[in-house]
Amino acid sequence: MITLKGEHIYLRALEPEDLEFVHDVENNEAIWELSNTQNPFSKYIIKQYIENAHKDIYEVKQLRLVISSYANVALGMIDLFDFDFKNKRAGVGILIKESKNRGKGYGEDALKVLIKYSFSHLNLHQLYCNISEDNKASIKLFEKQGFKQVGLKKDWNYNNGIFKDEHLFQLIKK
Repeated sequence: MITLKGEHIYLRALEPEDLEFVHDVENNEAIWELSNTQNPFSKYIIKQYIENAHKDIYEVKQLRLVISSYANVALGMIDLFDFDFKNKRAGVGILIKESKNRGKGYGEDALKVLIKYSFSHLNLHQLYCNISEDNKASIKLFEKQGFKQVGLKKDWNYNNGIFKDEHLFQLIKK
């Protein structure tokens, strides 16, 4: 599918072979703060999730795609969540799994592809994301793609004994 191809990556649907990859990502406590996860996920639950990932975004209100290199290496995941057909909007989440692969443009490429797909194929009017105040890399990534900060949620997330502010960013289709 040409639509989901970027310069360095392509976005693809989840496959049964992604079980270990998704299990590793979802159970990495270092990134639980990003996804507000508090409990580990079993392989059984993740396998069921992957088996149902083919369901239509209009039915399940989300779409999770694997960010893959052209050498077919899974680098991360990008999601549309809280898909709202009536109001033509969805939230965006993105993660590059390994720190060694961050800062190489994969996330930027994936976000560009997802934005184009969301506006042209899903006919969305806007995308939004929520980013912790200390996640400077994500703030930079989304701002570079035209997202504007439209709100600040004070003391929004509690992690390791500290409350952190969360920024709300929005991109409206031109």
